[in-house]
Amino acid sequence: MGYARKVGWVTAGLVIGAGACYCIYRLTRGRKQNKEKMAEGGSGEVDDAGDCSGARYNDWSDDDDDSNDSKSIVWYPPWARIGTEAGTRARARARARATRARRAVQKRASPNSDDTVLSPQELQKVLCLVEMSEKPYILEAALIALGNNAAYAFNRDIIRDLGGLPIVAKILNTRDPIVKEKALIVLNNLSVNAENQRRLKIYMNQVCDDTITSRLNSSVQLAGLRLLTNMTVTNEYQHILANSISDFFRLFSAGNEETKLQVLKLLLNLAENPAMTRDLLRAQVPSSLGSLFIKKENKEVILKLLIIFENISENFKWEENEPVQNQFSDGSLFSFLREFQVCADKVLGIESHHDFLVKVKVGKFMAKLTEDMFPKSQE
Repeated sequence: MGYARKVGWVTAGLVIGAGACYCIYRLTRGRKQNKEKMAEGGSGEVDDAGDCSGARYNDWSDDDDDSNDSKSIVWYPPWARIGTEAGTRARARARARATRARRAVQKRASPNSDDTVLSPQELQKVLCLVEMSEKPYILEAALIALGNNAAYAFNRDIIRDLGGLPIVAKILNTRDPIVKEKALIVLNNLSVNAENQRRLKIYMNQVCDDTITSRLNSSVQLAGLRLLTNMTVTNEYQHILANSISDFFRLFSAGNEETKLQVLKLLLNLAENPAMTRDLLRAQVPSSLGSLFIKKENKEVILKLLIIFENISENFKWEENEPVQNQFSDGSLFSFLREFQVCADKVLGIESHHDFLVKVKVGKFMAKLTEDMFPKSQE
């Protein structure tokens, strides 16, 4: 009886694995998939949420990047020792398997093809493969298959009902950055759904910690920021990030242009919520924050940062909160905004910016600062 049970489990595993591999093959063969379905910077809507305006930032992720080959990390088996003939052959086989998996992933089907969308039974097989497999290149292909299907609204409910959320979230514990990035992309696409957000909120602290501690400007860090941006499209779960706002400002100051813009999308979602205003003002900001205004910074970076400051200033109601203003420490965002003359010098430094929209936004920001803060500094 024990032998029969073992044979049954082995047979079931082979059937599930074969079925899941066939699902991935169906999804990934054919022409490269149109990017519109998973284009970065979505419509700003959450499925069934009902309270998300287009001003909020809702980022879908697109891992369809021809440069992935240069960034991929090939997994080698432990017996593939460098310098031995057997190790050389093993490493060559590992590279070949990884290359085949990447090529299969890149050959995506046309969005008009029925092969693009997997059936619930096929999705369940792919989820079983994600849960059972330990091979990074197999996990990568399976997660990309899930991410592509999660780009469709009806599949987000199906994957959730199949128990896919905790299965994919468990992959976040991996050390492989490529696999972790793909898992974040799947969760990012699944999070464009109110019920999925409610269940994914328990992973926000882990995603936040991983995002902050990841290598600066890495793909994992950007994928984590996109997921957190989606999770803050509505106000329900923004409070979970309250203690990490200082870290986001640090990432903003240290990161490259892409990281800066992604952090700003997240901070702008928080700044539009009056309940998060004090947490934003309490956050410690790097001293280099003011120097961004002096530099010829990217137009979009400057405009988004000024919008964030305007929203915070408007939501704070300076006169009503005058008794609590002493609660903010030195080095906080409150101190940065409250020191009007220092801030004014830095903002005035970009009035000569060549872009007309930047000049207009600077003028509006200066008028707002004068109205809200300057009279109080004179009293």
